[in-house]
Amino acid sequence: MRNVYWIGGGSGAGKSTIARRLADRHGWRLYATDDAMADHAHRTTAEEAPLLHAFMAMDADERWVDRSPETMLETFHWFRGEAFGLIVEDLARLPRDVPVVVEGFRLLPRLVRPLLTEPGHAVWLLPTPEFRRAVFARRAAHGGMFTRRTGDPERAVRNLAARDALFTERLDAETTRLGLPALTVDGAMTEDELAERVGGVFRLRHGGGPGPRTGSGPLSR
Repeated sequence: MRNVYWIGGGSGAGKSTIARRLADRHGWRLYATDDAMADHAHRTTAEEAPLLHAFMAMDADERWVDRSPETMLETFHWFRGEAFGLIVEDLARLPRDVPVVVEGFRLLPRLVRPLLTEPGHAVWLLPTPEFRRAVFARRAAHGGMFTRRTGDPERAVRNLAARDALFTERLDAETTRLGLPALTVDGAMTEDELAERVGGVFRLRHGGGPGPRTGSGPLSR
Protein backbone atom coordinates (compact mmCIF):
# COMPACT_ATOMS: atom_id res chain seq x y z
CA MET A 1 0.00 0.00 0.00
CA ARG A 2 2.97 2.36 -0.46
CA ASN A 3 1.20 4.00 -3.42
CA VAL A 4 -2.04 4.66 -1.46
CA TYR A 5 -3.01 7.95 0.20
CA TRP A 6 -6.02 7.95 2.54
CA ILE A 7 -8.48 10.77 3.30
CA GLY A 8 -11.01 9.87 5.98
CA GLY A 9 -13.22 11.96 8.20
CA GLY A 10 -16.71 12.98 9.17
CA SER A 11 -19.63 13.59 6.83
CA GLY A 12 -19.63 16.91 5.02
CA ALA A 13 -15.95 17.63 5.65
CA GLY A 14 -14.99 17.92 1.97
CA LYS A 15 -13.24 14.55 1.56
CA SER A 16 -14.55 13.95 -1.96
CA THR A 17 -13.75 17.46 -3.15
CA ILE A 18 -10.20 17.42 -1.83
CA ALA A 19 -9.51 13.90 -3.12
CA ARG A 20 -10.72 14.85 -6.62
CA ARG A 21 -8.54 17.96 -6.62
CA LEU A 22 -5.44 16.00 -5.64
CA ALA A 23 -6.17 13.26 -8.15
CA ASP A 24 -6.65 15.79 -10.96
CA ARG A 25 -3.62 17.85 -9.98
CA HIS A 26 -1.18 14.95 -9.67
CA GLY A 27 -2.58 12.46 -12.17
CA TRP A 28 -3.54 9.99 -9.46
CA ARG A 29 -6.26 7.40 -9.49
CA LEU A 30 -9.30 8.17 -7.30
CA TYR A 31 -11.10 5.51 -5.25
CA ALA A 32 -14.27 6.78 -3.56
CA THR A 33 -15.43 4.31 -0.94
CA ASP A 34 -19.01 5.62 -1.14
CA ASP A 35 -19.17 4.48 -4.77
CA ALA A 36 -18.22 0.95 -3.73
CA MET A 37 -20.79 0.56 -0.95
CA ALA A 38 -23.51 -1.12 -3.03
CA ASP A 39 -21.02 -3.55 -4.57
CA HIS A 40 -19.54 -4.35 -1.17
CA ALA A 41 -22.98 -4.96 0.31
CA HIS A 42 -23.67 -7.52 -2.42
CA ARG A 43 -20.29 -9.18 -1.82
CA THR A 44 -20.97 -9.90 1.86
CA THR A 45 -23.14 -12.39 3.68
CA ALA A 46 -25.19 -11.85 6.82
CA GLU A 47 -22.62 -13.89 8.72
CA GLU A 48 -19.74 -11.72 7.52
CA ALA A 49 -21.51 -8.38 8.00
CA PRO A 50 -24.48 -8.80 10.37
CA LEU A 51 -24.97 -5.07 11.05
CA LEU A 52 -24.94 -4.26 7.34
CA HIS A 53 -27.57 -6.86 6.52
CA ALA A 54 -29.73 -5.82 9.47
CA PHE A 55 -29.56 -2.22 8.19
CA MET A 56 -30.51 -3.31 4.69
CA ALA A 57 -33.63 -4.99 6.09
CA MET A 58 -34.86 -1.77 7.77
CA ASP A 59 -37.17 0.81 6.23
CA ALA A 60 -36.26 4.50 6.19
CA ASP A 61 -38.00 5.33 9.49
CA GLU A 62 -36.36 2.41 11.26
CA ARG A 63 -32.98 3.64 10.05
CA TRP A 64 -33.22 7.37 10.69
CA VAL A 65 -36.28 8.24 12.83
CA ASP A 66 -37.06 5.52 15.37
CA ARG A 67 -33.60 5.00 16.87
CA SER A 68 -31.48 7.28 19.04
CA PRO A 69 -28.31 8.84 17.57
CA GLU A 70 -26.26 6.77 20.03
CA THR A 71 -27.83 3.53 18.81
CA MET A 72 -27.43 4.64 15.21
CA LEU A 73 -23.72 5.23 15.85
CA GLU A 74 -23.04 1.93 17.58
CA THR A 75 -24.95 -0.19 15.05
CA PHE A 76 -23.98 1.52 11.79
CA HIS A 77 -22.06 -1.13 9.87
CA TRP A 78 -19.57 1.15 8.10
CA PHE A 79 -18.68 2.84 11.41
CA ARG A 80 -17.93 -0.62 12.84
CA GLY A 81 -15.58 -1.50 9.99
CA GLU A 82 -17.74 -4.12 8.29
CA ALA A 83 -16.56 -4.85 4.71
CA PHE A 84 -13.43 -2.73 5.14
CA GLY A 85 -11.48 -5.74 3.92
CA LEU A 86 -13.21 -5.40 0.56
CA ILE A 87 -11.77 -1.88 0.20
CA VAL A 88 -8.32 -3.38 0.73
CA GLU A 89 -9.06 -6.14 -1.80
CA ASP A 90 -10.11 -3.58 -4.40
CA LEU A 91 -6.98 -1.51 -3.85
CA ALA A 92 -4.75 -4.56 -4.07
CA ARG A 93 -6.09 -5.24 -7.58
CA LEU A 94 -5.14 -1.78 -8.88
CA PRO A 95 -1.85 -1.19 -10.73
CA ARG A 96 0.82 -0.03 -8.32
CA ASP A 97 2.71 2.24 -10.68
CA VAL A 98 0.18 5.07 -10.19
CA PRO A 99 -0.64 6.51 -6.75
CA VAL A 100 -4.25 6.23 -5.63
CA VAL A 101 -6.09 8.54 -3.26
CA VAL A 102 -8.82 6.81 -1.26
CA GLU A 103 -11.55 8.84 0.41
CA GLY A 104 -14.58 8.22 2.59
CA PHE A 105 -15.91 8.04 6.11
CA ARG A 106 -15.40 4.25 6.05
CA LEU A 107 -11.66 4.78 6.53
CA LEU A 108 -11.47 4.24 10.27
CA PRO A 109 -8.09 5.21 11.78
CA ARG A 110 -7.63 1.92 13.63
CA LEU A 111 -8.13 -0.03 10.39
CA VAL A 112 -6.00 2.20 8.17
CA ARG A 113 -3.07 2.53 10.61
CA PRO A 114 -1.69 -1.02 10.09
CA LEU A 115 -1.62 -0.42 6.32
CA LEU A 116 0.50 2.75 6.48
CA THR A 117 4.18 2.76 5.64
CA GLU A 118 4.31 6.19 7.33
CA PRO A 119 1.68 8.35 9.12
CA GLY A 120 1.92 11.05 6.43
CA HIS A 121 0.05 8.89 3.91
CA ALA A 122 -3.27 9.46 5.68
CA VAL A 123 -5.28 12.35 7.07
CA TRP A 124 -8.71 12.72 8.64
CA LEU A 125 -10.89 15.79 8.10
CA LEU A 126 -12.95 16.67 11.17
CA PRO A 127 -15.84 19.08 10.51
CA THR A 128 -17.08 21.29 13.30
CA PRO A 129 -20.81 20.97 14.14
CA GLU A 130 -21.48 24.43 12.66
CA PHE A 131 -19.73 23.57 9.41
CA ARG A 132 -21.54 20.24 9.11
CA ARG A 133 -24.93 21.88 9.75
CA ALA A 134 -24.25 24.40 6.98
CA VAL A 135 -23.36 21.59 4.57
CA PHE A 136 -26.51 19.63 5.46
CA ALA A 137 -28.63 22.76 5.01
CA ARG A 138 -27.22 23.27 1.51
CA ARG A 139 -27.85 19.65 0.60
CA ALA A 140 -31.41 19.80 1.90
CA ALA A 141 -32.07 23.01 -0.03
CA HIS A 142 -31.08 21.23 -3.23
CA GLY A 143 -33.20 18.16 -2.47
CA GLY A 144 -30.19 15.94 -1.90
CA MET A 145 -31.02 14.59 1.56
CA PHE A 146 -32.26 10.98 1.64
CA THR A 147 -34.05 11.82 4.90
CA ARG A 148 -36.87 13.25 2.76
CA ARG A 149 -38.01 9.66 2.27
CA THR A 150 -38.82 9.26 5.99
CA GLY A 151 -42.08 9.97 7.78
CA ASP A 152 -40.43 12.73 9.83
CA PRO A 153 -37.62 14.37 7.80
CA GLU A 154 -36.82 17.02 10.42
CA ARG A 155 -36.30 14.46 13.17
CA ALA A 156 -34.31 12.25 10.80
CA VAL A 157 -31.98 15.16 10.00
CA ARG A 158 -31.51 15.92 13.71
CA ASN A 159 -30.75 12.28 14.45
CA LEU A 160 -28.32 12.06 11.55
CA ALA A 161 -26.54 15.27 12.55
CA ALA A 162 -26.20 14.10 16.17
CA ARG A 163 -24.93 10.69 15.08
CA ASP A 164 -22.35 12.24 12.77
CA ALA A 165 -21.21 14.62 15.51
CA LEU A 166 -20.61 11.63 17.79
CA PHE A 167 -18.73 9.86 14.99
CA THR A 168 -16.50 12.89 14.42
CA GLU A 169 -15.71 13.04 18.14
CA ARG A 170 -14.73 9.39 17.98
CA LEU A 171 -12.47 10.01 14.99
CA ASP A 172 -10.83 12.91 16.82
CA ALA A 173 -10.09 10.71 19.84
CA GLU A 174 -8.87 7.80 17.75
CA THR A 175 -6.52 9.81 15.55
CA THR A 176 -5.10 11.45 18.67
CA ARG A 177 -4.57 8.10 20.37
CA LEU A 178 -2.87 6.61 17.30
CA GLY A 179 -0.78 9.70 16.51
CA LEU A 180 -2.34 10.15 13.06
CA PRO A 181 -2.78 13.50 11.26
CA ALA A 182 -6.14 15.27 11.40
CA LEU A 183 -7.39 18.67 10.26
CA THR A 184 -10.32 20.59 11.70
CA VAL A 185 -12.66 21.86 8.98
CA ASP A 186 -14.60 24.93 10.11
CA GLY A 187 -15.01 26.98 6.95
CA ALA A 188 -12.10 29.31 7.75
CA MET A 189 -10.09 27.81 4.87
CA THR A 190 -11.09 27.83 1.21
CA GLU A 191 -11.19 24.54 -0.66
CA ASP A 192 -7.88 25.44 -2.30
CA GLU A 193 -6.30 26.13 1.08
CA LEU A 194 -7.62 22.89 2.51
CA ALA A 195 -6.27 20.98 -0.49
CA GLU A 196 -2.87 22.59 0.15
CA ARG A 197 -3.00 21.58 3.82
CA VAL A 198 -3.81 18.00 2.90
CA GLY A 199 -1.04 18.05 0.29
CA GLY A 200 1.28 19.26 3.03
CA VAL A 201 0.39 16.27 5.19
CA PHE A 202 1.16 14.04 2.19
CA ARG A 203 4.44 15.96 1.60
CA LEU A 204 3.52 16.77 -1.98
CA ARG A 205 5.21 19.37 -4.12
CA HIS A 206 2.72 21.75 -5.74
CA GLY A 207 1.94 20.35 -9.19
CA GLY A 208 4.15 17.29 -8.67
CA GLY A 209 4.53 14.11 -6.72
CA PRO A 210 5.75 13.49 -3.20
CA GLY A 211 8.53 15.79 -2.10
CA PRO A 212 11.55 14.90 0.02
CA ARG A 213 10.71 13.39 3.36
CA THR A 214 10.97 15.68 6.35
CA GLY A 215 10.33 15.19 10.03
CA SER A 216 7.18 13.29 10.90
CA GLY A 217 4.72 13.53 13.75
CA PRO A 218 1.09 14.33 14.45
CA LEU A 219 -0.23 17.43 12.73
CA SER A 220 -1.51 20.27 14.87
CA ARG A 221 -5.27 20.35 14.89
